[in-house]
Amino acid sequence: MSNTKPFIRWAGGKSWLIPHVKSIILNLEYRNYYEPFIGGGAIFFSLQQKKNVYLSDINPELIDSYISIRDHPNLIIKELKHYTNTESEYYRIRALEPDNMIERAARFIYLNQTSYNGLYRVNKKGKYNVPYGHRQNLNYNYDRLRIASQKLQKVRIHCEDFSKKKYRIREGDLIFLDPPYTVSHNNNGFIEYNQNLFSLDDQKRLSKYIDYIKSKGAYYILTNAAHNAIKEIFTKEGDSLTPLDRHSLIGGKKAKRSLISEYIFTNIPKGV
Repeated sequence: MSNTKPFIRWAGGKSWLIPHVKSIILNLEYRNYYEPFIGGGAIFFSLQQKKNVYLSDINPELIDSYISIRDHPNLIIKELKHYTNTESEYYRIRALEPDNMIERAARFIYLNQTSYNGLYRVNKKGKYNVPYGHRQNLNYNYDRLRIASQKLQKVRIHCEDFSKKKYRIREGDLIFLDPPYTVSHNNNGFIEYNQNLFSLDDQKRLSKYIDYIKSKGAYYILTNAAHNAIKEIFTKEGDSLTPLDRHSLIGGKKAKRSLISEYIFTNIPKGV
Protein backbone atom coordinates (compact mmCIF):
# COMPACT_ATOMS: atom_id res chain seq x y z
CA MET A 1 0.00 0.00 0.00
CA SER A 2 1.88 3.07 -1.26
CA ASN A 3 0.98 6.75 -1.69
CA THR A 4 -1.10 6.82 1.49
CA LYS A 5 -1.72 10.38 2.68
CA PRO A 6 -0.61 11.60 6.13
CA PHE A 7 -3.50 11.86 8.60
CA ILE A 8 -2.18 15.07 10.20
CA ARG A 9 -0.85 18.41 9.00
CA TRP A 10 2.75 19.09 10.00
CA ALA A 11 4.84 22.24 9.79
CA GLY A 12 7.94 21.30 7.83
CA GLY A 13 6.18 18.23 6.39
CA LYS A 14 7.87 16.49 3.49
CA SER A 15 5.06 15.83 0.98
CA TRP A 16 6.89 18.14 -1.42
CA LEU A 17 9.99 15.90 -1.17
CA ILE A 18 8.29 12.62 -2.11
CA PRO A 19 9.22 12.66 -5.85
CA HIS A 20 12.87 13.40 -5.06
CA VAL A 21 13.11 10.66 -2.41
CA LYS A 22 11.54 8.16 -4.79
CA SER A 23 14.05 9.11 -7.47
CA ILE A 24 16.92 8.52 -5.01
CA ILE A 25 15.72 5.04 -4.01
CA LEU A 26 14.25 4.10 -7.40
CA ASN A 27 16.32 0.92 -7.84
CA LEU A 28 17.48 0.49 -4.25
CA GLU A 29 16.88 -2.90 -2.66
CA TYR A 30 16.68 -2.01 1.02
CA ARG A 31 15.62 -4.11 3.97
CA ASN A 32 14.22 -2.55 7.15
CA TYR A 33 13.02 1.07 7.23
CA TYR A 34 13.61 3.56 10.05
CA GLU A 35 12.16 7.05 10.44
CA PRO A 36 13.12 8.47 13.86
CA PHE A 37 11.67 11.96 13.30
CA ILE A 38 8.28 10.83 12.03
CA GLY A 39 6.33 14.12 12.20
CA GLY A 40 3.54 13.93 9.64
CA GLY A 41 5.09 10.82 8.08
CA ALA A 42 4.73 11.90 4.44
CA ILE A 43 7.74 9.88 3.27
CA PHE A 44 6.80 6.75 5.22
CA PHE A 45 3.23 6.84 3.94
CA SER A 46 4.41 7.28 0.34
CA LEU A 47 6.63 4.20 0.26
CA GLN A 48 5.86 0.53 -0.19
CA GLN A 49 7.60 -1.21 2.73
CA LYS A 50 8.73 -4.82 2.41
CA LYS A 51 10.41 -5.54 5.75
CA ASN A 52 10.21 -4.28 9.33
CA VAL A 53 9.39 -0.61 9.90
CA TYR A 54 10.45 1.43 12.94
CA LEU A 55 8.89 4.86 13.48
CA SER A 56 9.66 7.15 16.40
CA ASP A 57 9.68 10.70 17.69
CA ILE A 58 10.22 12.38 21.06
CA ASN A 59 6.78 14.03 20.98
CA PRO A 60 4.57 11.80 23.20
CA GLU A 61 1.26 13.24 21.95
CA LEU A 62 2.26 12.61 18.36
CA ILE A 63 3.34 9.04 19.10
CA ASP A 64 0.19 8.34 21.12
CA SER A 65 -1.79 9.41 18.06
CA TYR A 66 0.13 7.10 15.71
CA ILE A 67 -0.31 4.13 18.04
CA SER A 68 -4.01 4.88 18.56
CA ILE A 69 -4.66 5.24 14.83
CA ARG A 70 -2.82 1.97 14.22
CA ASP A 71 -4.73 0.05 16.89
CA HIS A 72 -8.11 1.78 17.32
CA PRO A 73 -9.03 3.93 14.29
CA ASN A 74 -12.78 3.55 14.73
CA LEU A 75 -12.65 4.64 18.37
CA ILE A 76 -10.67 7.74 17.32
CA ILE A 77 -13.20 8.53 14.61
CA LYS A 78 -16.10 8.07 17.04
CA GLU A 79 -14.48 10.53 19.45
CA LEU A 80 -13.67 13.07 16.71
CA LYS A 81 -17.29 13.12 15.58
CA HIS A 82 -18.24 14.62 18.95
CA TYR A 83 -16.16 17.74 18.24
CA THR A 84 -17.18 20.77 16.19
CA ASN A 85 -15.07 23.34 14.39
CA THR A 86 -15.87 26.46 16.40
CA GLU A 87 -13.60 28.81 18.27
CA SER A 88 -15.21 28.11 21.63
CA GLU A 89 -15.03 24.35 21.10
CA TYR A 90 -11.40 24.66 20.04
CA TYR A 91 -10.34 26.38 23.27
CA ARG A 92 -12.46 23.98 25.32
CA ILE A 93 -10.71 20.98 23.77
CA ARG A 94 -7.31 22.67 23.99
CA ALA A 95 -7.77 23.10 27.75
CA LEU A 96 -8.52 19.42 28.33
CA GLU A 97 -5.96 17.02 29.79
CA PRO A 98 -7.38 13.55 29.01
CA ASP A 99 -5.96 10.57 30.88
CA ASN A 100 -7.30 8.15 28.27
CA MET A 101 -5.03 7.42 25.28
CA ILE A 102 -7.89 7.42 22.78
CA GLU A 103 -9.15 10.78 24.01
CA ARG A 104 -5.62 12.20 23.98
CA ALA A 105 -5.13 11.08 20.40
CA ALA A 106 -8.49 12.46 19.27
CA ARG A 107 -7.72 15.77 20.98
CA PHE A 108 -4.32 15.93 19.26
CA ILE A 109 -5.80 15.23 15.81
CA TYR A 110 -8.67 17.68 16.32
CA LEU A 111 -6.31 20.48 17.42
CA ASN A 112 -3.99 19.67 14.53
CA GLN A 113 -6.84 20.10 12.06
CA THR A 114 -8.37 23.24 13.58
CA SER A 115 -5.34 25.15 14.87
CA TYR A 116 -3.42 27.89 13.11
CA ASN A 117 -1.58 26.16 10.25
CA GLY A 118 -1.46 22.84 12.11
CA LEU A 119 1.47 24.02 14.19
CA TYR A 120 2.61 22.13 17.26
CA ARG A 121 3.92 24.50 19.90
CA VAL A 122 3.97 24.33 23.67
CA ASN A 123 4.74 26.85 26.39
CA LYS A 124 7.38 26.49 29.12
CA LYS A 125 4.98 24.34 31.11
CA GLY A 126 4.56 21.97 28.19
CA LYS A 127 1.01 23.12 27.43
CA TYR A 128 -0.16 23.34 23.84
CA ASN A 129 -0.74 27.02 23.07
CA VAL A 130 -1.40 27.43 19.33
CA PRO A 131 -4.40 29.70 18.60
CA TYR A 132 -7.56 28.76 16.73
CA GLY A 133 -7.09 28.57 12.96
CA HIS A 134 -10.48 29.78 11.65
CA ARG A 135 -10.48 27.11 8.93
CA GLN A 136 -13.68 27.42 6.91
CA ASN A 137 -15.74 24.42 5.79
CA LEU A 138 -13.51 21.90 7.52
CA ASN A 139 -14.68 18.40 6.57
CA TYR A 140 -12.26 15.84 7.93
CA ASN A 141 -11.60 12.78 5.76
CA TYR A 142 -12.15 9.84 8.11
CA ASP A 143 -11.26 7.38 5.36
CA ARG A 144 -7.75 8.81 5.50
CA LEU A 145 -7.52 7.71 9.14
CA ARG A 146 -8.67 4.20 8.26
CA ILE A 147 -6.22 3.92 5.36
CA ALA A 148 -3.39 5.25 7.53
CA SER A 149 -4.30 2.61 10.13
CA GLN A 150 -3.95 -0.12 7.53
CA LYS A 151 -0.55 1.24 6.52
CA LEU A 152 0.59 1.26 10.16
CA GLN A 153 -0.28 -2.37 10.88
CA LYS A 154 2.75 -4.32 12.18
CA VAL A 155 4.76 -1.08 12.30
CA ARG A 156 6.83 -0.63 15.48
CA ILE A 157 6.15 2.82 16.95
CA HIS A 158 8.02 4.31 19.91
CA CYS A 159 8.44 7.61 21.75
CA GLU A 160 12.20 7.97 22.04
CA ASP A 161 15.36 9.77 20.97
CA PHE A 162 16.46 9.22 17.38
CA SER A 163 19.48 7.15 18.45
CA LYS A 164 17.54 4.64 20.58
CA LYS A 165 17.24 1.90 17.93
CA LYS A 166 20.79 2.46 16.70
CA TYR A 167 22.04 -1.04 17.40
CA ARG A 168 19.21 -2.68 15.45
CA ILE A 169 20.45 -1.18 12.20
CA ARG A 170 21.84 -3.76 9.81
CA GLU A 171 23.44 -3.81 6.36
CA GLY A 172 20.98 -2.78 3.67
CA ASP A 173 18.56 -0.94 5.96
CA LEU A 174 17.23 2.52 5.01
CA ILE A 175 16.97 5.40 7.48
CA PHE A 176 15.13 8.60 6.55
CA LEU A 177 16.10 11.54 8.78
CA ASP A 178 14.10 14.76 9.01
CA PRO A 179 15.19 16.44 12.27
CA PRO A 180 13.74 19.68 13.62
CA TYR A 181 15.67 22.46 11.95
CA THR A 182 18.01 24.12 14.42
CA VAL A 183 18.66 27.24 12.35
CA SER A 184 16.16 29.62 10.81
CA HIS A 185 17.07 30.87 7.35
CA ASN A 186 15.30 32.56 4.47
CA ASN A 187 12.18 32.86 6.65
CA ASN A 188 12.19 29.09 6.92
CA GLY A 189 9.62 29.14 9.69
CA PHE A 190 11.60 27.10 12.19
CA ILE A 191 9.25 25.63 14.78
CA GLU A 192 10.36 24.68 18.27
CA TYR A 193 7.83 21.88 18.47
CA ASN A 194 8.74 20.47 21.85
CA GLN A 195 10.24 21.72 25.11
CA ASN A 196 13.76 20.69 24.16
CA LEU A 197 15.30 22.56 21.27
CA PHE A 198 17.16 20.36 18.77
CA SER A 199 20.48 22.15 19.20
CA LEU A 200 23.64 22.24 17.12
CA ASP A 201 25.04 19.70 19.57
CA ASP A 202 22.10 17.46 18.68
CA GLN A 203 22.90 18.00 15.00
CA LYS A 204 26.45 16.85 15.71
CA ARG A 205 25.08 13.81 17.53
CA LEU A 206 22.98 13.11 14.46
CA SER A 207 26.08 13.35 12.27
CA LYS A 208 27.78 10.68 14.41
CA TYR A 209 24.62 8.59 14.14
CA ILE A 210 24.94 8.80 10.35
CA ASP A 211 28.57 7.67 10.63
CA TYR A 212 27.29 4.61 12.50
CA ILE A 213 24.66 3.96 9.81
CA LYS A 214 27.37 4.01 7.17
CA SER A 215 29.67 1.75 9.21
CA LYS A 216 26.92 -0.90 9.21
CA GLY A 217 26.56 -0.77 5.43
CA ALA A 218 23.11 0.82 5.69
CA TYR A 219 21.66 3.75 3.73
CA TYR A 220 20.45 7.14 4.90
CA ILE A 221 18.65 10.16 3.48
CA LEU A 222 18.85 13.37 5.51
CA THR A 223 16.90 16.56 4.89
CA ASN A 224 18.02 19.68 6.73
CA ALA A 225 18.24 23.46 6.56
CA ALA A 226 20.38 24.97 3.80
CA HIS A 227 22.83 26.66 6.13
CA ASN A 228 26.63 26.76 6.23
CA ALA A 229 26.71 25.26 9.74
CA ILE A 230 24.60 22.31 8.57
CA LYS A 231 26.73 21.83 5.48
CA GLU A 232 29.87 21.74 7.62
CA ILE A 233 28.41 19.22 10.09
CA PHE A 234 26.97 16.76 7.56
CA THR A 235 29.24 16.86 4.52
CA LYS A 236 30.87 13.42 4.34
CA GLU A 237 33.31 11.94 1.86
CA GLY A 238 31.61 9.92 -0.82
CA ASP A 239 28.09 11.16 0.02
CA SER A 240 26.03 13.53 -2.10
CA LEU A 241 24.58 16.91 -1.16
CA THR A 242 21.71 18.34 -3.19
CA PRO A 243 20.18 21.78 -2.57
CA LEU A 244 16.45 21.93 -3.29
CA ASP A 245 14.14 24.94 -3.40
CA ARG A 246 10.57 24.90 -2.17
CA HIS A 247 7.89 27.38 -1.17
CA SER A 248 7.40 27.96 2.53
CA LEU A 249 4.18 26.43 3.82
CA ILE A 250 4.08 28.51 7.01
CA GLY A 251 1.86 31.54 7.14
CA GLY A 252 -1.66 30.73 5.99
CA LYS A 253 -3.44 31.06 2.67
CA LYS A 254 -3.01 34.81 2.38
CA ALA A 255 0.62 34.90 3.50
CA LYS A 256 3.42 35.46 1.03
CA ARG A 257 4.99 32.13 0.17
CA SER A 258 8.73 32.70 0.10
CA LEU A 259 11.11 30.41 -1.78
CA ILE A 260 13.51 28.66 0.57
CA SER A 261 16.30 26.14 0.16
CA GLU A 262 16.93 22.85 1.93
CA TYR A 263 19.73 20.31 1.75
CA ILE A 264 19.35 16.62 0.98
CA PHE A 265 22.28 14.42 2.02
CA THR A 266 22.55 10.71 1.18
CA ASN A 267 25.03 7.88 0.75
CA ILE A 268 22.83 6.12 -1.82
CA PRO A 269 24.77 6.02 -5.11
CA LYS A 270 23.05 7.65 -8.06
CA GLY A 271 21.29 5.16 -10.30
CA VAL A 272 21.73 2.32 -7.83
